[in-house]
Amino acid sequence: MTNLRSGIFLAPFHSLAENPILALERDMELLQHLDALNYHEAWIGEHHSGGFEIVASPEVFIAAAAERTKHIRLGTGVVSLPYHNPFIVADRMVQLDYQTRGRAMLGVGPGSLVHDAKKIGIDPADQRRMMNESLDVIIELLAGKNVTRKTDWFDLRDAQLQLPPYTRPRMEMAVAAARSPAGALAAGRHGLGMLSIGGTSDDALKHHASNWDLYATTAKENGHTPDRKDWRLVTLMHIAETREKARENVKHGLDQFCDYFRDVATFPIVPGEITDRYQYMVDSGTACIGTPDDAIVFIERLLKGSGGFGVIMELAQNWADWAETKRHYELMARYVHPHFQSSREWRTGSYAYARDHHDEFTGQSGAAVQAEIDRLAAKKRAAE
Repeated sequence: MTNLRSGIFLAPFHSLAENPILALERDMELLQHLDALNYHEAWIGEHHSGGFEIVASPEVFIAAAAERTKHIRLGTGVVSLPYHNPFIVADRMVQLDYQTRGRAMLGVGPGSLVHDAKKIGIDPADQRRMMNESLDVIIELLAGKNVTRKTDWFDLRDAQLQLPPYTRPRMEMAVAAARSPAGALAAGRHGLGMLSIGGTSDDALKHHASNWDLYATTAKENGHTPDRKDWRLVTLMHIAETREKARENVKHGLDQFCDYFRDVATFPIVPGEITDRYQYMVDSGTACIGTPDDAIVFIERLLKGSGGFGVIMELAQNWADWAETKRHYELMARYVHPHFQSSREWRTGSYAYARDHHDEFTGQSGAAVQAEIDRLAAKKRAAE
């Protein structure tokens, strides 16, 4: 990819020892920081239990973040569709589309935490079916259609949005795709983007590539043109000036993060028998913990292993303290993103041309100066 866009996936993850007010405020400050660093987008999650991922409404969070930022695009990452009436989801997102002047994006999924679904009486076995039923309706509503449809969990009667989307024909949309093929199939059926979650080891990359093939085939079968620029791949990264410093930085929160995925989340990131989590994550390709150069090599591996995608999405994880976390994003923006966005080549070429012709140009400049000196001297002699 010659213009790989940059983004984050903000669940968020916060230590149980943290003050939640300050944690949420820091998430807002992070988006302001990324906005200033020219990150292209941020996706904010929806979770309702477990204690670590404490944003219950990505729409509310995005509405506030949009007031504090200027450029960064803001997506729901993701709205768990089985938890909501599809008419209300579509209506609220159109309002957000207006409030952000087109910076809002709608990411959807079935819901990732089983205990969230259980708390509202949803059988996890039904979540993917419910997601598809809801998504079908949302697509129709955003197209201005009048929808009457009844399922075992919603009943719509002449449902029609009162406002057309601010973004025409509709805001950008994406479907989360992890281990199940449901996300790839849903995204392909409607011609939406795909948010790939579930690791970046070599085996995970093969799975992501397989999901892309499934997505592309389904999209074509439904009259859509698949485009890898609409594919977002989520991974784990923390960089510093040196590998040693990066490793020291992540001692702040890496273990708590891994404990959460072992104890609460659906799938562990590090197998339970592993004691050196840092080494496992680096060796397995699950994460990049190193320098900007290491990050470039790491992302190039992801591009090659997947076949290419449009956005590199960093999972915001609070492994390091706040100062070093901000420094990580600054280093990414200054030294890693330009490598994948073709923003340095013209400058490099201009510098090289000037350097290679330096003697010639300085000689011409010197000759011009000397000619002017000689002309003035001749004028003085003529006047004497």
